[in-house]
Amino acid sequence: MTRRSAAANTTTADASGAGSVTMAATTCELRVGGMDCASCAASVERALKSLEGVQDVRVDVVGGKVRVGYAEGTLARGDLARAIRRVGYTVEDTNDRVSRRAAFLVDGLCCAAEARQLEDRLGNLPGVTTLEFDVMRHRLIVEGTITAPEVQRAIQDLGMTARAEGEQAAPASFWRRRGRLVMTAASGGGVALGLAATLAGLPAGVELALLGAATIAGGWFVVPRGVRAAMHRALDMNVLMSIAAIGAWLIGEPEEAAATLFLFAVAELLESHSMDRARNAIKALMDHSPAEATVRRDGAEVRVPATDVQAGETVVVRPGEKLPVDGEVTGGRSSVNQAPITGESMPVDKAPGAEVFAGSLNGQGVLEVRSTKPASDTTLARIIHAVEEAQASRGPSQTFVDRFARAYTPLVVLVAVLVGVVPPAFGWGTSDAWVYRALALLVVACPCALVISTPVTIVSGLAGAARGGVLIKGGAHLETAGTATVVCLDKTGTLTEGRPAVTDVVPFGDAAPGAQAFDGILRLALGVERHSEHPLARAVLDAGAARGLAAPESVDFEALVGRGARAHVGSAVVYLGNERLLEERRLLTPPVRAAFARLAAEGKTAVAVAVERHEAGLRTGEVLGVLGLADRLRPNARTALDALRAAGVRRLVMLTGDSHGTARAVAAAVGADEVHAELLPDDKVRVVRELEGRGERVVFVGDGVNDAPALAAASVGVAMGAAGTDVALETADVALMADDLETLPFAMRLSRKTLGIVKQNIAFSLAVKAVFLVLAVGGWATLWMAVAADMGGSLVVVANGLRARRL
Repeated sequence: MTRRSAAANTTTADASGAGSVTMAATTCELRVGGMDCASCAASVERALKSLEGVQDVRVDVVGGKVRVGYAEGTLARGDLARAIRRVGYTVEDTNDRVSRRAAFLVDGLCCAAEARQLEDRLGNLPGVTTLEFDVMRHRLIVEGTITAPEVQRAIQDLGMTARAEGEQAAPASFWRRRGRLVMTAASGGGVALGLAATLAGLPAGVELALLGAATIAGGWFVVPRGVRAAMHRALDMNVLMSIAAIGAWLIGEPEEAAATLFLFAVAELLESHSMDRARNAIKALMDHSPAEATVRRDGAEVRVPATDVQAGETVVVRPGEKLPVDGEVTGGRSSVNQAPITGESMPVDKAPGAEVFAGSLNGQGVLEVRSTKPASDTTLARIIHAVEEAQASRGPSQTFVDRFARAYTPLVVLVAVLVGVVPPAFGWGTSDAWVYRALALLVVACPCALVISTPVTIVSGLAGAARGGVLIKGGAHLETAGTATVVCLDKTGTLTEGRPAVTDVVPFGDAAPGAQAFDGILRLALGVERHSEHPLARAVLDAGAARGLAAPESVDFEALVGRGARAHVGSAVVYLGNERLLEERRLLTPPVRAAFARLAAEGKTAVAVAVERHEAGLRTGEVLGVLGLADRLRPNARTALDALRAAGVRRLVMLTGDSHGTARAVAAAVGADEVHAELLPDDKVRVVRELEGRGERVVFVGDGVNDAPALAAASVGVAMGAAGTDVALETADVALMADDLETLPFAMRLSRKTLGIVKQNIAFSLAVKAVFLVLAVGGWATLWMAVAADMGGSLVVVANGLRARRL
């Protein structure tokens, strides 16, 4: 959709710089995917300015947008989008945010070649704004004003069929399910019988008939698709194999033609099976969500589809059942296996008030759960949606492969034509010999193994991470994490538990060290803190509850801003506070000052417990003890950081808003290499950018809420404990679903392994192509050898890519 700009007229300038006539102008704003640098912006700008009628182009690289002004009536929005797509970028029209977005499942969308055919066919249709392909799941997303029947008719023109996602598929006929297998078997039988006829000395006509039948059976599904692809000027594997087979017959090599198409059909079957294994890695996530739920309605328990459960309804979950919704336990106790969501290996005990997640497996007890979200918005549903979106995203490796493949195939086809034409023209051998070499080159021209090498590996890695409780939102983030050199970790809530606790009690005066003194001092503190709203009060109350202490009665509570608090407990006034309060009360003795200093050096907050009594007009006071409070380190913090080093991270940097003393103490305890303290959120962003400015690849780990600016600034942002935090699921590039720091080294090791497999697959695919290009030109490769190498390479990279599912 286009719209008239605020300034409806634009003045252009002629070559001399003088103002020319004023023309009515229209503006269109487009969101451009993949435009990440000045060079990209220049390419987009040149593509748009090459169109007649474009008057003004303003590119916003940071926002990923371009604003185009053009003479009204000279161009349409689709012309602008097509110009940008031609230079390799994706386009979304931001002026039409209400445009229809529909997903289709396409039977026949099996590789990048088919995706390019669909893109060329659908991208030129009026009303199409955006096309997104997920080859792994045969899925196509179309956004624009076009209708579903128009999309389906266009897809049918290419020999494929499509149905709307969610629409029930018609029962598949035997031929649809087994036709390819039947024709492959027939082709193989024809090849075998043809060879047997030759060995038996039967007439040549019999051999030719059998080989002809084998060729027809082997090409039954290949040649029609090749013809359709050629009609749309697409050079895919079906076109190349069809040309190779026909050419082999024309030069008198029918056995080569039959064997080539038979081997290609076999390889297609095996590759389809291997790809299904990769697709099943994602489908396994969806199987965790039950189809039905038991809901209590009008005093009775009824079974309903899980999608019908509304927020606020009570769901009954019996032993061994999966939870259908996210919610809060309102009745019953049980242990719940949350591994599908958080990756935790051990079941978690649940009691009234506990949070539970859809897809978790209930243990031995019956739970009553109040649904807090509809089934479409559960944590599991969001994970599945995020993984689906991640599958469709393209990382750096995939972008490189796609660009290489676009240039590689036309180039090799050109070389094949030259090989088949030039040498015979100069009398260098027979035409049939050189044409045969050219046909072998055509088989090698399709980079199937190379194109499929990256997406299979990335999808397997994403699925493996999800099973381990790590949600990675795209191949780009997976690959970048695999190259990370520095990990920056926020202190509070990441390296620590995120809540203070009483760690020390230092007695003074007549109180002797020991449990009795500890309880006596803590009991007085409870008397004051029972009235307080201060965060540290919660730590004191928790410590008292843990020791079974009851808070004494107290009155006249008063918060002393910036110093502490006081209250009357029995006949005494009890003070809880800092050094400043003790100085005011003249109770800060050298031993007490030393205790404050020691606790501060350990990164702890010191709170004195003092009493004052008034007897016979005299005031007496003393400090009974000093409490040390600290945000406790996670028990596995040191182990997790050591594991990060073992995974290849060079430097571990801790960032915190706490004081330098506290920061240094925590950094020493966990083994951080570098520490930055007293930081505001903007300061954390500055530190991250400074590290990246030195050429480091930075991963920032935080809570996903307060650390959102730093998460966005880092190469990869990782949010801790995201299972119960919608914000973290949205803001982070990587979400650790469990509140467990040890899943971070797992994510880093998986990313590095996946990136390593991607590089192995790309190197292997390129090496195979290079070797067979030389063999084909030199005349040492037969057609069937080229097919075996090409499709065998595809099977090898798929099998290797599936290794990324397991660490």
